[in-house]
Amino acid sequence: MIAIIDYDAGNLTSVQRAVSFLGKACVVTRDVGTLLEADRIIFPGVGAAGSAMESLVRYGIDRILRDAFGMGKPILGICLGSQIILDASEENDTACLGILPGIVKAFPGDMIGPDGRRLKVPHMGWNRLLCTGGHPILEGLDPMDEFYFVHGYYPQPKETAHIFCRTDYGIDFPSVIGCRNLVATQFHPEKSGRPGLRILSNFFQWNP
Repeated sequence: MIAIIDYDAGNLTSVQRAVSFLGKACVVTRDVGTLLEADRIIFPGVGAAGSAMESLVRYGIDRILRDAFGMGKPILGICLGSQIILDASEENDTACLGILPGIVKAFPGDMIGPDGRRLKVPHMGWNRLLCTGGHPILEGLDPMDEFYFVHGYYPQPKETAHIFCRTDYGIDFPSVIGCRNLVATQFHPEKSGRPGLRILSNFFQWNP
């Protein structure tokens, strides 16, 4: 069973629909017992770091995520779930889960695109990955594949070994990060068509 964490941070239906489309049994839950018993955990999220951490602490899910990581349970973070696994976020000056060392940074407001125009924040739309380190969830992807992003902040792990892909949007930022049994994407695989479904399928088969 795959558990999709419900902590009042949105986009759960699209994740559940993508998992079900791939033929996997899943449950959307905030029950700590169910999360600990699940074979795999998907940690999605949209919204602000401050309110997300408040919900995680209120439901006791912050502790469960740390425990699941320590147990070696495969965990996939998505969007906000790729950020608050780090130590802290510049968004709301928030202390985060601290599973991976690093911080979450805001995009600069003065970024310029290749055409000389100022880039809008948040970064919203389709973009590619430059994969700098191999990871099983990236198997079978084409370098020209594009993925759907919506974010004004990005994860910056302390260790370069924890960065598997980068994406260019005014600056070069980490877009797939992880360590051991945890991997996380800044983009939304559940909204990224065939390439996104490939990432989810790879996650379901991944045995870290």
